[in-house]
Amino acid sequence: MEISRPLRRTMHDRQIAGVCGGLARFLDLDPTVVRVVYALATVCTAFSGLLVYLILWAVVPARDY
Repeated sequence: MEISRPLRRTMHDRQIAGVCGGLARFLDLDPTVVRVVYALATVCTAFSGLLVYLILWAVVPARDY
């Protein structure tokens, strides 16, 4: 399976920084599904997902429009 599009934070479908929207676009999923899965994973892992989100926010570049 070859992925032709890079992982980018979205500027259009964003709530905070566009990380979940960018992941949803990259994985071709609905952004709401990605946000719900992320929220559940964060709560179930003692909120370590917040650290992952901050790292992705810093590392993943924003999409240029």
